[in-house]
Amino acid sequence: MTHTTVHAYAAPAPKAPLERTTVTRRALGEHDILIEIKYSGICHSDIHTVRGEWGHETFPIVPGHEIAGVVAEVGAGVTRHAPGDRVGVGCFVDSCRECDNCRAGLEQYCTGASGPVGTYAATGHDGEFTQGGYSTHIVVDENYVLRVPDGLPLDAAAPLLCAGITVYSPLAHWQAGPGKKVAVVGLGGLGHMAVKIAHAMGAEVTVLSQSLRKKDDGLRLGADHYHATSDPATFEALANSFDLILNTVSADLDLNAFLGLLRTDGVMVQLGAPENPLPVVSGSLFRQRRTLAGSMIGGIRETQEMLDFCAGHGIASDIELISAGQINEAYDRVLASDVRYRFVIDASTI
Repeated sequence: MTHTTVHAYAAPAPKAPLERTTVTRRALGEHDILIEIKYSGICHSDIHTVRGEWGHETFPIVPGHEIAGVVAEVGAGVTRHAPGDRVGVGCFVDSCRECDNCRAGLEQYCTGASGPVGTYAATGHDGEFTQGGYSTHIVVDENYVLRVPDGLPLDAAAPLLCAGITVYSPLAHWQAGPGKKVAVVGLGGLGHMAVKIAHAMGAEVTVLSQSLRKKDDGLRLGADHYHATSDPATFEALANSFDLILNTVSADLDLNAFLGLLRTDGVMVQLGAPENPLPVVSGSLFRQRRTLAGSMIGGIRETQEMLDFCAGHGIASDIELISAGQINEAYDRVLASDVRYRFVIDASTI
């Protein structure tokens, strides 16, 4: 394969509506895989990026880092995948491969000169600007391509490549399981996956949401309890209750109030990326030896572990399948919290 022009949807400028266009994919290298994209999830990160809220200055941008598809062609040296295989691509497509983190399978925390190479809006090691999954095809090094188990539908598997691994990684790292009480703040794209996975791990799961509007959904997804954070009594009743809290929302929250819900040695993990800094009073931490931590997606090995876990437990994202022509409407609906729980683009409509 030589350089190939493929159809895509891109943001031509910050805050501009996405529009149909074409992008050039690189020639197939020795260890490259050409993937025919079948589905691409819409992540809130996509919206932040194309609206220029995270400082990206290079446009046009083709978003999309929740990619599921089929191998169309492989380079001469590829050994991990073959044409026809069901595969996925997540939030990064390369890393330095030499730092301690990369060698340990923590490529998401690559400490090389450029860090992990994002699937879109990043500069690859070849000097080219990366373009993401709102496209018909993508070329990715085999070492950064995941196998999608047969038990997972491709469309509902796509969001696992970001939303799924973003919550799986901290749940695994802080050992959610039987005997552990886990709280999930927010029941959106991340939150609904956190409930499903924590429940499958055997933890006692509580959803903390602003209102009780999604209570029936939360219980259906596997939550044992559901509380409204708009009610001050919630924080009194649940004080010193949880071993682990996952904050999946990107809103301005009173972290000190939520830290008060942790038991001794409890951990609150920040997964959302709010626009404004969130102040923390030191007393919220040293009382009960609590920890406020962060976590970012997962490495390739852990992401494959997550996909296999989800297939083994019958877990996939709850999705609304849309055509490419509905992307801009979907962005507005995400911002209005009007999706249950992840939009996925049918790439055949691009």
